[in-house]
Amino acid sequence: MRGSLFTPRRLAIAGVSVLSLVLCLGLAWWQWQRFESATGSWQNLGYVLQWPLFGLFPAFLFWRLRRLRREHETAAPAAPAPAPAPAPRVPAPAPVVTRQDEPDDDPELAAYNRYLAQLYARDQQETR
Repeated sequence: MRGSLFTPRRLAIAGVSVLSLVLCLGLAWWQWQRFESATGSWQNLGYVLQWPLFGLFPAFLFWRLRRLRREHETAAPAAPAPAPAPAPRVPAPAPVVTRQDEPDDDPELAAYNRYLAQLYARDQQETR
């Protein structure tokens, strides 16, 4: 790993991790006292178990980020990218065939088909 062991960024992250753990352990102690009191419930005991996990989470994230960075740095350099393949030839669009010899039974369907044919022709003109 490169760089100094004690950079300002690492010290700040470690400080936040320690502060988070101390704060969350204090909250766990408070919930334990609530659980032992006359008004305590099982929910308080659940919080006693939950708060230390919250406190350890920033330290876990710091450890995980360092591990991922180390894996990334030690990874083998990527092989050179292959030459790009030539662009495929696009076949000429099929001609739009309309049935003018047969009457349409549904004028709404015929109008929709004409609209689709116009959209297709417009799209073909824009791609050229």
